[in-house]
Amino acid sequence: MQKRGMLIVGAVSLVILLSGCFQGEQSLNEEMDPPQNAEPVDKKGETKDGKQAEGEAEEQTDTVARELYLLDANGMVASQTLELPTTDSHTVAQQVVEYLVQDGPVSQMLPNGFQAVLPAGTEVLGVNLQEDGTIVVDLSKEFSNYEAENERKILEAVTYSLTQFENVDQVQLQIEGKALQEMPVDGTPIGKGFSRANGINISDTGANDLVDSKTVTMFYPAEHNDNTYYVPVTQYVEQEEDELMAIVNALIDGPGVEQNVMQVFNPKATLTSEPSVKGSVLHLQFNEEILKDADKAVISDHVMESLVRTMTGIKGIESVQVGIDNVEQVVNEEGEAYTEPVTIQQFTQTEEL
Repeated sequence: MQKRGMLIVGAVSLVILLSGCFQGEQSLNEEMDPPQNAEPVDKKGETKDGKQAEGEAEEQTDTVARELYLLDANGMVASQTLELPTTDSHTVAQQVVEYLVQDGPVSQMLPNGFQAVLPAGTEVLGVNLQEDGTIVVDLSKEFSNYEAENERKILEAVTYSLTQFENVDQVQLQIEGKALQEMPVDGTPIGKGFSRANGINISDTGANDLVDSKTVTMFYPAEHNDNTYYVPVTQYVEQEEDELMAIVNALIDGPGVEQNVMQVFNPKATLTSEPSVKGSVLHLQFNEEILKDADKAVISDHVMESLVRTMTGIKGIESVQVGIDNVEQVVNEEGEAYTEPVTIQQFTQTEEL
C-alpha cells in the first residue's frame, strides 16, 4: 500500500514536470502554432487532401483584366481581354508589353488562333510615361528579329495595347536606349511617336477619292471557333456634307475586300435623319431594317457594339443613343431595354497608369 502511494506521487510529479516543459516550449513557439482545426499544409501551400491553402489561393487568383492586341488566325491585329497578375502601378505598362512577347508569359493563356507579336527573346528594358502623354518603351536588340511583313502590325499592336490607358496618347520605341525614328527592319516611320491616329489594319477601300477622304477606324466582329472578338479596321471615308452620316454609312457598307470579319448590318438599313450630337451623346435614327427582329424590336448585339465602338472613337462623342422609326423601345438580344445612351465602357474598360 505504501509502495502504491509512492508510485502515484511520483507519477503526478512527473506529469507536473512534463507539463511545465511543454508550456515553456509552447510559449517559445506560440506564433508558429496553427489555428484550431487547421489542416496540415505542405511547402507548396496544399493540404493533404490536395486543396490549396487559403492565403496562397488568394494570392494566385489576384488578377486584373487587360486588353492585349495580338495577331489573329487571319493576320489581323485584334484585342483580347486577358486576366494578368496584378502588379505595382508603376510596372503595369511594362507588364503589358512583356505579355506581347512570343514564347513569353502570355503563351499559356493565348486564345485559340492568336499569337503574340514581339519576337521571342525580346526583353523590356524600361518603360517611361512622359508628361505629354508619350510612353517611351526601351527594348532589347532581339526586338529586331521579325519579318518585314509584320512590321506595321507589331507597331500597331504595341501602340493600341498601351493607349488603352487614358493618359497614354502615343508610343515612342527605343532599342537599348537609342530612340527609333523608324522601325528597324522595313523603315516604317515612327517620328516622335506613333498613335491610334496612324490607323490599324488599314484598308484603302470605301472611298473613290483618297485625297478628299479622312481615315476612320471601324470595328467589325470576327469569329474563330467559339471565340468572338472585334477587329479594328482603318478605312478611308469620303468627306460629305454630314461627316457622321458618312461614317455610319461606311460602317453599314462594311470593309469591302476585308473578308476576315463579319458583315452584321442589313444592307437595307439606313439613317432616316441626320445624326445629331447633344452634349457628348450621339443620336442616330434608323429605319426598321437595322433591327434583327422587327416584331420584338431587337437590335443585334454585334450591330450595337460595332456602332458604339466606332462612333465613340470620334472626338467629342462618349455615348450613342439609337432610335428606330415606329419603335418605342429598342432592346438587346436578351430582351433588355436600351433606356440610356450606350458607352464604350459597357464593352471595354479603361484606366490610367
